[in-house]
Amino acid sequence: MKKRKFGLVLTSVLAASAILGACGTKDEKPAKENDNASGGETSEESFSVAMVTDVGGVDDKSFNQSAWEGVQAYGKEHGLKKGEGFDYLQSKSDADYDSNLNALLRRDFNLIFGIGYMMEDAMAAISEENPDGQFAIIDAEVKADNVVSVLFKEQEGAFLAGVAAAKMSKSGKIGFVGGVDIPVINRFEAGFIEGAKTVNPDIVIENKYTGAFDKADVGKITASGMYSSGVDVIFHAAGATGNGVFSEAKERKKKDPEANIWVIGVDADQYDEGKVDDKTNVTLTSMLKGVNTAVIDISNRAKNGDFPGGETLVYGLAEDGVKLADSRGAIPEDVQKVIEEYKEKIAKGEIEVPEKVEK
Repeated sequence: MKKRKFGLVLTSVLAASAILGACGTKDEKPAKENDNASGGETSEESFSVAMVTDVGGVDDKSFNQSAWEGVQAYGKEHGLKKGEGFDYLQSKSDADYDSNLNALLRRDFNLIFGIGYMMEDAMAAISEENPDGQFAIIDAEVKADNVVSVLFKEQEGAFLAGVAAAKMSKSGKIGFVGGVDIPVINRFEAGFIEGAKTVNPDIVIENKYTGAFDKADVGKITASGMYSSGVDVIFHAAGATGNGVFSEAKERKKKDPEANIWVIGVDADQYDEGKVDDKTNVTLTSMLKGVNTAVIDISNRAKNGDFPGGETLVYGLAEDGVKLADSRGAIPEDVQKVIEEYKEKIAKGEIEVPEKVEK
């Protein structure tokens, strides 16, 4: 399988879906609800899409939720009905991956997404057993002609998060909370450390993996230990486990409004997760991944007969596939200027951000 890098300017979900949807024929019309039924051959207008979450759940306010928003946007664009034209199945454990993928196959969805690195083995097996199916996997590579693999250069966006954290820290100590110790999360960690060390070689960085993407209580305990040790900015890449990091930060900020307590969110804009009250928010920024728009892009390409099976699509800063969310004024202009300078250097290839932490 050849590995290709695709440039994709990620704007808003609606803008992206509108542009990509325009690639169809002039006669293309939205599907009627009774054309959405799964089963038998489907017309171009009723091309159906579904996804299987990892254990973080569809409402993790992060990775899975972003993918589901993309599926929903695709469905809305084409007038599809949830449950028939588009849908999702939630995995409570890794034992559910195979059964959930098979369940969507039995319902005859035209394109099925597997969300997350943890689904790699299940996707490889299911795609081999069903060569006529069309599949996509996010954050992993499956080498099969009927699977498109989607990767992101998380380390590049995380580098910018590291710059922001180091510049905004008053204690000189920042933290990284990861979920499961796997390559995709390693990229977040490596980029964060590299960015922080670049602007402050003396910065102290605490890093810990919780071993889970669905344990908010573990995230809260981990954050408590870090904040108690003097850490004042934590970047999490832990899915729903990161919700506990926000909980701990908000509790501490509520007790001491003057405390320099921050969280950097991940995958989606997690500003709302940091809300303490109408005037106070502990979300410094979030490192965004364009999972939602990638889902829309691939869905529309498949619908229009251009399914990129056998390819690996890679989205980085140069493709606007990763970036930092609007800080809503939390990051001052002088720091924002530094962030933008490094963003430009990375996008131009002047800085190559490592994917792994040097041990």
